[in-house]
Amino acid sequence: MKKIVLAPNAMKGSLTAKETAEAMAIGISRYSKQLDIVQIPFSDGGDGLVEVFADIFSGKIESAKVFGPRGDKIKAQFCLVPEQDLVAIETAKSSGLALLPEEARNPMLTTSYGTGELIAAALDYNISHIIVGLGGSATNDGGVGMASALGARFLDEDDKEVEPIGGELHRIRDIDLTGLDPRLKKVQIDVVCDVNNVLLGQSGASKVYGPQKGATLEQVESLETGMINLAETIMKKLSKDVRNLKGGGAAGGLGAGFHTFLGSSLKKGVDLMLEIVDLERHLANADLVISAEGQLDYQTLYGKGPAGVALTAKKYNLPCVFLVGNIKDDLSYELGQIGVSAAFSICPGPMDINEAMNKAFDNTIRTTEQVVRIFFAGPEKGIDYK
Repeated sequence: MKKIVLAPNAMKGSLTAKETAEAMAIGISRYSKQLDIVQIPFSDGGDGLVEVFADIFSGKIESAKVFGPRGDKIKAQFCLVPEQDLVAIETAKSSGLALLPEEARNPMLTTSYGTGELIAAALDYNISHIIVGLGGSATNDGGVGMASALGARFLDEDDKEVEPIGGELHRIRDIDLTGLDPRLKKVQIDVVCDVNNVLLGQSGASKVYGPQKGATLEQVESLETGMINLAETIMKKLSKDVRNLKGGGAAGGLGAGFHTFLGSSLKKGVDLMLEIVDLERHLANADLVISAEGQLDYQTLYGKGPAGVALTAKKYNLPCVFLVGNIKDDLSYELGQIGVSAAFSICPGPMDINEAMNKAFDNTIRTTEQVVRIFFAGPEKGIDYK
């Protein structure tokens, strides 16, 4: 029996990854019901990580009351997946920029404390694996807030605890991790980090992302001074050099904080998700791979889910086809290099964006059917489709 693996991303704004896979499967069944169809809805771990895990793995959405980025109590969601023995958390849910009105956005005053509280809430479920999606944060505290919520202490020259906000990092002189929640030793924490920015300098957390979070030019310099002090204190007290850690500058230095204080691994979202869904195992004895996303452009080539699917299919010399809502850039050569055999827009003709999104499910069915008909058209591929 011929085998087709469906590994789509969400078509953002119209279909979830799961809905996209379901539409593809219907299209294939219109050609033949004698095919082995394997559905692997996929994500590159970007925005909506909690919802993606709930959707793909039928996880349970749980919530906890935590401190928001400016210290107000909020209810933040995370996803529990008992079958996988893991919890998925997003920084944006507890320490996100979108949680604040524009006038309250100030990385000198914001904290990642709520993210640490979400991790503590996850530990209550006695799981062994936590995945944290970085991105969309309102903070620039180097992960000091997150670690403080889990029992770490950051002390000034008088051995008094420093408030865990971006504007106070310059006062830190000592770091005490002896009070960290002991349950952390039994849990693997992987951090989804899709930027390579380091902690300090022109491409660092403060100078690149500080202005996006509401910092003035003067505040950016103050934040950079504080981050330099934090990095130096980490080196002196913990013997770890995080200054040039790739991804260390993500989410206002949370990448470096997770790595330093909790021993977390920083991973590209697509690589981590490929590992979790175990795509390579599903490719065994496959004949065709189909992936999808909302828009095909140059960003597709860099860390996006479909590119990871194509590169994995290429390892097994399998044809891989992309279905997309819109083809923005001509990437014929580049797509061939990563193992994409062909890319098709699901739109049958000119239509506005609202119509395209409303008809995405039916258009995905139709386009998938035609792709499969073409694939099996050759005499060596032909099957009885009655």
